[in-house]
Amino acid sequence: MLILPTRRQVLTGLGYASAVGLTGTAAYGVGVEAMHGLVVTRYAPVLPGWTPGLHLKVAVLADFHVCEPFMPLDRVAEIVDATNALKPDLVLLLGDYPASGRIAWRRVPLDAFARTVERLRAPLGIHAVLGNHDWWDDQEAQMRRSGPPEAQRALEARGIPVLENDAVRLVHKGRPFWLAGLGDQQSFLDRAGNVVAWRDDLPATLAKITDDAPAILMAHEPDIFPDVPDRFSLTLSGHTHGGQIRLLGHSPAIRRVAGLDLSYGHVVSKGRHIIVSGGFGVSRVPVRIGVPPEIVWLDLGRDAAPAAEAAAND
Repeated sequence: MLILPTRRQVLTGLGYASAVGLTGTAAYGVGVEAMHGLVVTRYAPVLPGWTPGLHLKVAVLADFHVCEPFMPLDRVAEIVDATNALKPDLVLLLGDYPASGRIAWRRVPLDAFARTVERLRAPLGIHAVLGNHDWWDDQEAQMRRSGPPEAQRALEARGIPVLENDAVRLVHKGRPFWLAGLGDQQSFLDRAGNVVAWRDDLPATLAKITDDAPAILMAHEPDIFPDVPDRFSLTLSGHTHGGQIRLLGHSPAIRRVAGLDLSYGHVVSKGRHIIVSGGFGVSRVPVRIGVPPEIVWLDLGRDAAPAAEAAAND
């Protein structure tokens, strides 16, 4: 489903593109698709180990990279409204809430971001994990080398749980399932140049699952997928932005992982499933071409598995 930008948004985006001297495809990639495009990409995979009759509608939101001018709060509010209109049972946030200094002309306070996404509505709640930028862009947390970063504090202050190598058992219409969240998989340097180790712990996360109900794993980076055990029916990731430039079904900026193309979309390997969201924001360069910002919509527990679709909607 395509959610069209308003006339004001298109003119604003094109005005920005003109101001930085861009034309043609580049102007569209910066001014329209990156800043104002929005689609709903639908998946209905048939998952291994899934409980018959457990039918879940899940909205997956990844990589906001909130900042001015590329992801201001009114843009976040539009995404929230579009998500609520879908009436999900569950909303999942896959990390990377702030934007890097390379992109952000002006930072948006993360507590204001958290107040905006707090308006998301789903009977099974909103659940989140952290991404690499949530750690990289919080210098205070890096210097402390302990305690949660600002993004986690902001979300949890608004009642949105952040799963850090943890799992929660949820029940939908009498049928239980597990939702697990993995810590971030990328290391970084603090101001003193010390390596701060990655925070993911897949065995500890798996240990939190204490019965045989189906399990979903949230992992910001898809790189962990080759090591994810069969116990998880589905892995959900973001991080890649679909490469930000995707041509003829390929994302040239994203390397393969253990021989797998995990840049974008639904991948099945050895009977295991992962869906990688293209997310919303931008990193390094403020361009998206061929991979518009997207809400990933999961229809889990159906008998059929139609391909992902993006149908026009007036």
